[in-house]
Amino acid sequence: MKVSLFITCLADLFYSNVGRATVELLEKVGCKVHFPESQTCCGQPAFNSGYHKETIEVAKHMIRTLEDSEYVVSPSGSCIAMLREYVHLFHGNENWQKRAAELANKSYELTQFLVEVVKVESLNACLREKATYHKSCHMTRLLGVKAAPLKLLSQVEGLEMLPLPNSENCCGFGGTFSVKMGQISEQMVDEKIKDIETTGANLLIGSDCGCLMNIAGRIKRQGKSLKVMHIAEVLNSEVN
Repeated sequence: MKVSLFITCLADLFYSNVGRATVELLEKVGCKVHFPESQTCCGQPAFNSGYHKETIEVAKHMIRTLEDSEYVVSPSGSCIAMLREYVHLFHGNENWQKRAAELANKSYELTQFLVEVVKVESLNACLREKATYHKSCHMTRLLGVKAAPLKLLSQVEGLEMLPLPNSENCCGFGGTFSVKMGQISEQMVDEKIKDIETTGANLLIGSDCGCLMNIAGRIKRQGKSLKVMHIAEVLNSEVN
Protein backbone atom coordinates (compact mmCIF):
# COMPACT_ATOMS: atom_id res chain seq x y z
CA MET A 1 0.00 0.00 0.00
CA LYS A 2 1.09 3.57 -0.69
CA VAL A 3 1.30 5.95 2.26
CA SER A 4 1.71 9.71 2.18
CA LEU A 5 3.70 10.93 5.18
CA PHE A 6 2.26 14.01 6.86
CA ILE A 7 5.32 15.04 8.84
CA THR A 8 3.80 17.94 10.88
CA CYS A 9 5.54 21.21 11.78
CA LEU A 10 7.17 20.04 15.00
CA ALA A 11 8.60 16.84 13.55
CA ASP A 12 9.84 18.72 10.50
CA LEU A 13 11.53 21.51 12.46
CA PHE A 14 12.57 19.87 15.74
CA TYR A 15 12.20 16.08 15.61
CA SER A 16 13.69 14.83 12.35
CA ASN A 17 14.52 11.51 14.05
CA VAL A 18 10.81 10.95 14.59
CA GLY A 19 10.17 11.47 10.89
CA ARG A 20 12.94 9.05 9.96
CA ALA A 21 11.70 6.43 12.43
CA THR A 22 8.17 6.78 11.05
CA VAL A 23 9.34 6.20 7.48
CA GLU A 24 11.47 3.21 8.48
CA LEU A 25 8.58 1.65 10.40
CA LEU A 26 6.19 2.06 7.49
CA GLU A 27 8.71 0.59 5.07
CA LYS A 28 9.37 -2.28 7.48
CA VAL A 29 5.71 -3.32 7.28
CA GLY A 30 5.68 -3.16 3.50
CA CYS A 31 4.41 0.33 2.77
CA LYS A 32 5.69 2.52 -0.02
CA VAL A 33 6.17 5.95 1.53
CA HIS A 34 5.57 9.15 -0.42
CA PHE A 35 6.30 12.66 0.87
CA PRO A 36 4.10 15.38 -0.69
CA GLU A 37 6.48 18.35 -0.66
CA SER A 38 3.76 20.99 -0.83
CA GLN A 39 2.33 20.02 2.56
CA THR A 40 2.20 22.72 5.23
CA CYS A 41 0.88 23.16 8.76
CA CYS A 42 -2.55 21.59 9.25
CA GLY A 43 -3.88 24.93 10.49
CA GLN A 44 -4.51 23.89 14.07
CA PRO A 45 -2.81 26.89 15.78
CA ALA A 46 -4.89 29.33 13.74
CA PHE A 47 -8.06 27.28 14.24
CA ASN A 48 -7.60 27.05 18.02
CA SER A 49 -7.00 30.81 18.15
CA GLY A 50 -10.32 31.52 16.44
CA TYR A 51 -9.02 32.34 12.96
CA HIS A 52 -11.40 29.99 11.18
CA LYS A 53 -11.55 31.87 7.86
CA GLU A 54 -7.77 31.73 7.60
CA THR A 55 -7.81 28.05 8.56
CA ILE A 56 -10.18 27.30 5.69
CA GLU A 57 -7.53 28.42 3.20
CA VAL A 58 -4.95 26.16 4.86
CA ALA A 59 -7.43 23.27 4.87
CA LYS A 60 -8.14 23.68 1.16
CA HIS A 61 -4.42 23.59 0.41
CA MET A 62 -3.90 20.45 2.50
CA ILE A 63 -6.89 18.71 0.92
CA ARG A 64 -5.51 19.45 -2.55
CA THR A 65 -2.05 18.27 -1.48
CA LEU A 66 -3.23 14.95 -0.03
CA GLU A 67 -6.25 14.29 -2.23
CA ASP A 68 -4.60 11.62 -4.40
CA SER A 69 -3.06 9.74 -1.46
CA GLU A 70 -4.12 6.18 -0.73
CA TYR A 71 -3.46 6.66 2.98
CA VAL A 72 -2.18 9.62 5.00
CA VAL A 73 -0.14 8.75 8.10
CA SER A 74 1.38 11.06 10.69
CA PRO A 75 3.40 10.65 13.92
CA SER A 76 0.94 13.03 15.59
CA GLY A 77 -2.57 12.24 16.76
CA SER A 78 -3.20 15.92 17.32
CA CYS A 79 -2.54 16.89 13.71
CA ILE A 80 -4.55 13.97 12.32
CA ALA A 81 -7.43 15.07 14.55
CA MET A 82 -7.18 18.48 12.89
CA LEU A 83 -7.37 16.95 9.41
CA ARG A 84 -10.58 15.26 10.50
CA GLU A 85 -11.88 18.59 11.84
CA TYR A 86 -11.92 19.92 8.28
CA VAL A 87 -15.27 18.19 7.76
CA HIS A 88 -16.87 20.50 10.33
CA LEU A 89 -14.90 23.50 9.12
CA PHE A 90 -16.62 23.26 5.72
CA HIS A 91 -20.15 22.97 7.11
CA GLY A 92 -22.52 24.33 4.49
CA ASN A 93 -20.10 23.86 1.59
CA GLU A 94 -21.08 20.50 0.15
CA ASN A 95 -18.22 20.17 -2.34
CA TRP A 96 -15.39 20.93 0.09
CA GLN A 97 -17.05 19.03 2.92
CA LYS A 98 -17.16 15.91 0.74
CA ARG A 99 -13.49 16.30 -0.15
CA ALA A 100 -12.64 16.89 3.51
CA ALA A 101 -14.53 13.73 4.50
CA GLU A 102 -12.58 11.68 1.95
CA LEU A 103 -9.32 12.95 3.44
CA ALA A 104 -10.51 12.29 6.98
CA ASN A 105 -11.45 8.70 6.16
CA LYS A 106 -7.94 7.83 4.94
CA SER A 107 -5.91 9.75 7.54
CA TYR A 108 -4.37 7.91 10.50
CA GLU A 109 -2.04 8.48 13.42
CA LEU A 110 0.96 6.14 13.11
CA THR A 111 0.11 3.56 15.79
CA GLN A 112 -3.54 3.60 14.77
CA PHE A 113 -2.53 2.82 11.19
CA LEU A 114 -0.17 0.03 12.23
CA VAL A 115 -2.79 -1.66 14.41
CA GLU A 116 -6.05 -0.99 12.54
CA VAL A 117 -4.98 -1.03 8.90
CA VAL A 118 -1.74 -3.02 8.68
CA LYS A 119 -2.74 -5.18 11.67
CA VAL A 120 0.84 -5.49 12.90
CA GLU A 121 1.54 -8.30 15.34
CA SER A 122 5.21 -7.56 15.98
CA LEU A 123 7.77 -4.98 14.83
CA ASN A 124 10.73 -6.91 16.29
CA ALA A 125 11.69 -3.90 18.38
CA CYS A 126 13.97 -4.12 21.40
CA LEU A 127 14.59 -1.49 24.07
CA ARG A 128 15.72 -2.40 27.57
CA GLU A 129 14.20 0.38 29.66
CA LYS A 130 11.70 1.03 32.42
CA ALA A 131 9.16 3.34 30.83
CA THR A 132 5.80 4.99 31.26
CA TYR A 133 3.44 6.34 28.59
CA HIS A 134 1.90 9.80 28.37
CA LYS A 135 -1.54 9.97 26.73
CA SER A 136 -1.95 13.18 24.73
CA CYS A 137 -5.32 14.89 25.03
CA HIS A 138 -6.06 15.38 21.33
CA MET A 139 -5.05 11.86 20.39
CA THR A 140 -7.19 10.20 23.06
CA ARG A 141 -10.12 12.59 23.34
CA LEU A 142 -10.53 13.90 19.79
CA LEU A 143 -9.08 11.08 17.70
CA GLY A 144 -10.13 8.32 20.08
CA VAL A 145 -6.84 6.41 19.85
CA LYS A 146 -6.09 4.84 23.22
CA ALA A 147 -5.28 1.13 22.94
CA ALA A 148 -3.06 1.05 19.83
CA PRO A 149 0.09 2.66 21.34
CA LEU A 150 0.02 0.43 24.42
CA LYS A 151 -0.58 -2.68 22.35
CA LEU A 152 2.51 -1.97 20.24
CA LEU A 153 4.63 -1.04 23.25
CA SER A 154 3.72 -4.34 24.91
CA GLN A 155 5.47 -6.12 22.01
CA VAL A 156 8.81 -4.34 22.48
CA GLU A 157 11.37 -6.79 23.86
CA GLY A 158 12.99 -5.68 27.10
CA LEU A 159 10.64 -2.74 27.65
CA GLU A 160 8.98 -2.68 31.07
CA MET A 161 5.90 -0.47 30.97
CA LEU A 162 4.81 1.12 34.25
CA PRO A 163 1.36 2.67 34.75
CA LEU A 164 1.30 6.47 34.95
CA PRO A 165 -0.86 7.98 37.75
CA ASN A 166 -3.39 10.57 36.57
CA SER A 167 -2.63 9.56 33.00
CA GLU A 168 -5.69 11.38 31.68
CA ASN A 169 -4.38 14.75 32.89
CA CYS A 170 -3.10 17.24 30.33
CA CYS A 171 0.62 18.04 30.35
CA GLY A 172 -0.12 21.74 29.99
CA PHE A 173 0.92 22.16 26.36
CA GLY A 174 -2.37 22.47 24.49
CA GLY A 175 -0.75 24.34 21.60
CA THR A 176 -1.35 28.06 22.05
CA PHE A 177 -2.60 27.43 25.62
CA SER A 178 0.97 27.07 26.86
CA VAL A 179 1.75 30.51 25.42
CA LYS A 180 -1.41 32.32 26.51
CA MET A 181 -1.60 30.70 29.94
CA GLY A 182 2.09 30.16 30.69
CA GLN A 183 1.88 30.12 34.48
CA ILE A 184 -0.97 27.62 34.54
CA SER A 185 0.77 25.51 31.90
CA GLU A 186 3.92 25.44 34.02
CA GLN A 187 2.02 24.15 37.04
CA MET A 188 0.34 21.47 34.94
CA VAL A 189 3.60 20.16 33.47
CA ASP A 190 5.20 20.18 36.92
CA GLU A 191 2.38 17.95 38.17
CA LYS A 192 2.85 15.67 35.16
CA ILE A 193 6.57 15.31 35.87
CA LYS A 194 5.89 14.48 39.52
CA ASP A 195 3.50 11.72 38.42
CA ILE A 196 6.11 10.37 36.01
CA GLU A 197 8.72 10.27 38.76
CA THR A 198 6.46 8.29 41.08
CA THR A 199 6.45 5.40 38.58
CA GLY A 200 10.18 4.79 38.92
CA ALA A 201 10.54 4.91 35.13
CA ASN A 202 13.65 6.38 33.55
CA LEU A 203 11.96 6.89 30.17
CA LEU A 204 8.82 8.76 29.15
CA ILE A 205 7.19 7.73 25.88
CA GLY A 206 4.59 9.77 24.02
CA SER A 207 2.89 9.96 20.62
CA ASP A 208 2.70 13.73 20.09
CA CYS A 209 5.79 15.90 19.64
CA GLY A 210 4.04 18.91 21.19
CA CYS A 211 3.51 17.15 24.50
CA LEU A 212 7.00 15.68 24.46
CA MET A 213 8.59 19.05 23.70
CA ASN A 214 6.69 20.64 26.57
CA ILE A 215 7.52 17.92 29.10
CA ALA A 216 11.12 17.45 27.96
CA GLY A 217 11.74 21.19 28.05
CA ARG A 218 10.53 21.42 31.63
CA ILE A 219 12.55 18.34 32.63
CA LYS A 220 15.68 19.98 31.21
CA ARG A 221 15.04 23.28 33.02
CA GLN A 222 14.61 21.35 36.27
CA GLY A 223 17.93 19.61 35.72
CA LYS A 224 16.45 16.12 35.79
CA SER A 225 17.87 13.12 33.92
CA LEU A 226 14.57 11.55 32.77
CA LYS A 227 14.72 10.53 29.09
CA VAL A 228 11.93 11.29 26.61
CA MET A 229 11.22 9.43 23.35
CA HIS A 230 8.52 9.48 20.70
CA ILE A 231 6.80 6.13 20.27
CA ALA A 232 8.02 5.89 16.65
CA GLU A 233 11.61 5.92 17.92
CA VAL A 234 10.82 3.24 20.49
CA LEU A 235 9.07 0.96 18.00
CA ASN A 236 11.98 1.37 15.61
CA SER A 237 14.59 0.50 18.26
CA GLU A 238 16.84 -2.49 17.81
CA VAL A 239 18.94 -4.52 20.27
CA ASN A 240 21.10 -2.18 22.35
